Amino acid sequence: MPHHTELIAALAVGLTLAFLGGLLATRLRLPPLIGYLLAGIVVGPFTPGFVADANIAAQLSEIGVILLMFGVGLHFSFGDLLAVRRIAVPGALVQIAVATLLGLGVTQLWGWSLGQGLVFGLALSVASTVLLLRALEERGTLDTEKGKIAVGWLVVEDLVMVLTLVLLPALAPLLKGTTGASLDTGSLLSSLLLTVGKVAVFVALMMIAGRRFIPWMLARVARLGSRELFTLAVLGTALGIAYGAGVLFDVSFALGAFFAGVVVSESKFSHQAAEDALPFQDAFAVLFFVSVGMLFNPAILLTAPLLVLATALIIIVGKTLAAFLIVRLLRYPVGTALTVAFSLAQIGEFSFILAALGRDLNLLSEQGQNLILAGAIVSITLNPFLFRLITPLKDRLERRSPAAPGASTTVPEGAAIGLDGHAVIVGYGRVGRLVGQALQARQLPFVIVEQDDALVEDLRAQGLSVIYGDAARTQVLRQAGLPQAGVVIVATPDALQAQLVTEHVRRVNPQVHVIARTHDEHTQQALEQLGADEVLFGEQELGQAIGVQAVMALGTRPVLSAPLGLGGR
Repeated sequence: MPHHTELIAALAVGLTLAFLGGLLATRLRLPPLIGYLLAGIVVGPFTPGFVADANIAAQLSEIGVILLMFGVGLHFSFGDLLAVRRIAVPGALVQIAVATLLGLGVTQLWGWSLGQGLVFGLALSVASTVLLLRALEERGTLDTEKGKIAVGWLVVEDLVMVLTLVLLPALAPLLKGTTGASLDTGSLLSSLLLTVGKVAVFVALMMIAGRRFIPWMLARVARLGSRELFTLAVLGTALGIAYGAGVLFDVSFALGAFFAGVVVSESKFSHQAAEDALPFQDAFAVLFFVSVGMLFNPAILLTAPLLVLATALIIIVGKTLAAFLIVRLLRYPVGTALTVAFSLAQIGEFSFILAALGRDLNLLSEQGQNLILAGAIVSITLNPFLFRLITPLKDRLERRSPAAPGASTTVPEGAAIGLDGHAVIVGYGRVGRLVGQALQARQLPFVIVEQDDALVEDLRAQGLSVIYGDAARTQVLRQAGLPQAGVVIVATPDALQAQLVTEHVRRVNPQVHVIARTHDEHTQQALEQLGADEVLFGEQELGQAIGVQAVMALGTRPVLSAPLGLGGR
């Protein structure tokens, strides 16, 4: 038996138990991450049996955070960050202040010191990078305006936490109430200026030098024709810049990886870079949830249940309400406010780092650290369920305030009224937009059904006929003129949503021609059974098209048993 197998044991046991836990959770119709958290508790030090190395697990999970933030940066640009600064900067700062004050106020009732309450409140104020990004990606909202606001908000939170981690040691004697302790204003100011200066230098270096060198380097590697070298270049860029940002500029690994992704996005090979990094992101992101479970002591649920409840309420209710009201006060739609608020209704990696630092500085008790971990477990577990409340809550709030921006579900001027034999496009992402452009080029009438508030406003400004709402609702389909429509194009990438829409379309208009898209054969069969006339399966259509081109290139006329390009019945 070889020695020094801690890393292998952490990977093998962690991923295996995470798979089993995720599989069990999925069979019980629960989010898989609940299974990942339970796997961490099983291999943690507070339960009997095998105990994984917590330090190794934490480092592996940090790699997941780095790769995840790198992937987000690939979909962002500096223009996107600047575009959301008016809401992300004030929103994040006010929300951090509110959550910190709530935590501080509650701990005063518990009899804690000012320093303990401040660290506790700050730890509850910052959201988990991993959970926020996974939630937005799973719902296809990462590239929407609401997704960009949430990510920009997260970047500001990370910057604030970087400053907090630098300043907290200098403030520790004063916060602990040490006899004779005084605030060294000069030292504090110099530390603050040094940190801000380092962050500014790092960002400037990435914007000026990184945007030129890294795309150039990736282009040169791509020309070599080696997929292996290109993958290594991508991973080396993500991990190297993240590590360098932490070591040289005292910037968090996550923030460094994010800016690495932003500069790589300037390259024409950014899509290939994202594809190469994706498998590593998924595997190591799972280890993040396992490492969280390992830190959790379930005994806190029995010894201090009311304190755990109060902590969870601050994270899930206090932060959510604060974020929602801030976004609404800045005159954004209800849907955007709910998405941003629920995205931030959890805590994660920065909270654990801050809690550990508080323990090292004697600013936080062991109970305080366990409460933060318990709050993380509860909020991470409940977060997917909160996202399911967005649509019903949005509908209810919009009925109470019908004049809210982007919230109207009435038929806009020039929409489906009076149209006959038109097309209804459900979802106006990349596929839906191409369909709309094709119809426009032939001057054929169509109505769009879309749920993204900002996109709806933008499309209406372009003079297009748009219905805001969920196409799985009969009322919305009728507003789009479905009874008089000639064809319905279900262009949404969400498989479940596509099936619900198809079912409702057939209920309202059994004769209309339905064309849907899918990414897998299982969904293709389900859509056909629900009544879709044609279901286009991307890989199948691409393979058929390439086959036709190959046959034509060989000078032979293809003999087809069915029209190409149609993957339905």
